Amino acid sequence: MRLWLLPRFGLIDDSPERWNKLMASIQQLNADAPSHVQYKLFFLGRHGEGYHNFAWEKYGAKAWDDYWSKLNGDGELTWGPDPELTLVGEGQADEAHLAWKTEFQCGLPFPEKLYCSPLTRAIRTNQRSFKGLNPDGRKTTIVENIREEFGIHTCDKRRTRTYIHETFPEYLIEAGFTEEDELWTPDVRETWEDVDVRVKTVLDMIFENDKEQFISITAHGGFINAFLRVTDHLSWVLPTGGVIPIVIKATKPVPA
Repeated sequence: MRLWLLPRFGLIDDSPERWNKLMASIQQLNADAPSHVQYKLFFLGRHGEGYHNFAWEKYGAKAWDDYWSKLNGDGELTWGPDPELTLVGEGQADEAHLAWKTEFQCGLPFPEKLYCSPLTRAIRTNQRSFKGLNPDGRKTTIVENIREEFGIHTCDKRRTRTYIHETFPEYLIEAGFTEEDELWTPDVRETWEDVDVRVKTVLDMIFENDKEQFISITAHGGFINAFLRVTDHLSWVLPTGGVIPIVIKATKPVPA
């Protein structure tokens, strides 16, 4: 059993009509909702194992946080800045691809909007997860605020906009995306409270701008943990390569 991927992405209903029933339920919720309320189905995917994840396992959490995370590598492994997927990570992304393909064949529609972190490990995971499955060439948009917790750890410093554009030309990049990483600093680590603010910004952007009801986000453990906190969801430790679906209800304040 693939421990990082639950059967049917965790959906309890195993009937042939499971996804049709779920999507119909969300459509009905939106049809019945007042104008200031929206419902959306989010699929949150965590990138496959990167070289920094392997190094964390190799050295342990304390040694990683205290010393190794501040370096670019150890002479054998390179994890900074912005590491690639390991072979295990590529395999996890390919397993996600098979899971998506299986569920598409069982009625799950392709995501109407797709978003991704600007870090290479997430983009590579997104590529492999959806390769050959996109029915109409729908493009994924890279968003700065979907990145991992940043600061101190070299693995969380992103590459330039030029590198991302030239390496992944099939991806859209959000407006205002800077050439250099202006958020990462070598001496200050982003707090959980700050990550929560970023996640709320992403959610506000999506609910404000997207009429679509089915959203895919390929991101990181820190971002996904914050997503669950911000939406008051049950805490869930998503392994590398994992995918979790969540239905979110958003309510705008009603003018007095």
